[in-house]
Amino acid sequence: MRRFFLTLFLLAAFVVLGAGAAGLWWVNQPLKLPAPNVDLSVEPGTTPRGIAQAVADTGVDVPPQLLYLWFRFSGQDRQMRAGSYELERGITPRTLLSVLVRGEEATRSLVLVEGWNFRQVRAALAKAEQLKPDTVGQTDEEVMTRLGRPGMHPEGRFFPDTYTYSKGSTDFALLQRAMRAMDKKLEAAWAARAADLPLKTPDEALILASIVEKETGKAQDRSEIAAVFINRLRIGMPLQTDPTVIYGMGTRFDGNLRKKDLQTDSPWNTYLRNGLPPTPIAMPGKAALLAAVQPAQSKSLYFVSRGDGTSHFSSSLDEHNRAVNRYQRGVDPNQRSGQ
Repeated sequence: MRRFFLTLFLLAAFVVLGAGAAGLWWVNQPLKLPAPNVDLSVEPGTTPRGIAQAVADTGVDVPPQLLYLWFRFSGQDRQMRAGSYELERGITPRTLLSVLVRGEEATRSLVLVEGWNFRQVRAALAKAEQLKPDTVGQTDEEVMTRLGRPGMHPEGRFFPDTYTYSKGSTDFALLQRAMRAMDKKLEAAWAARAADLPLKTPDEALILASIVEKETGKAQDRSEIAAVFINRLRIGMPLQTDPTVIYGMGTRFDGNLRKKDLQTDSPWNTYLRNGLPPTPIAMPGKAALLAAVQPAQSKSLYFVSRGDGTSHFSSSLDEHNRAVNRYQRGVDPNQRSGQ
């Protein structure tokens, strides 16, 4: 009898060990997916059993009860997180559990480029992969009201950066993040501003920074360009900057700025109106924000493009005209007339 029970015990032990070995083998085998990539959505409050069923419901060839038992056996079944996940071919029950416990949601990214205007931002949001178009059909004014800024012009209020988001996130949520980021960057820049600037508010700094962003061809010139505009503001000289005129033209701008455009009045025509325009004209980056509040120590009042991205700066109109002749008209200033 003793031998019988010993034999029975050994058989049971072998069965348990065999099942354990099979289980260890299974959790490390790739799951069969119906496609190279499968989206899995786990809603808040979903039970471990519900998560196992959700995996099977995506078309993954796995018995949900077996997957649930694995979750329970691991001891991590209560640590799995809600979210939007992307399962890729090669994923195993073990790595699936790790993904769910770590909350490694499927993400995408969107770049908001320095110098973009809000029209370009909204176009990029509309084309962003897996980003829910929550603001489509709403006017800019309606979007700003939803963001808690009723009556505020949207231009320049969003920080240009690379934003990562989970699949299923909304464009409105991304705009919220970008707006908060700009608030923080502008607050920090304003706190670090130089003394005696002719800028009365952070908003004026933001407007100037947007102009600097659009006028800068090379990063090395940014603070000097800011100095030109600061110097003009100090003496009441018109800013006379093309990007503001172009912004005021909106969709009418066809890529060519003509003399008649410079002579057509608008709130953004800084050839006809002194001081800063009423709003920013684009999204300035951090460097442009800092340049606006920490301009170079310079007496320059003019600058002209050299044609290579850099600018030539002048403190007098005569010097500026010579630079224009040299870099824009190809006239050698050292060549005498008649030679």
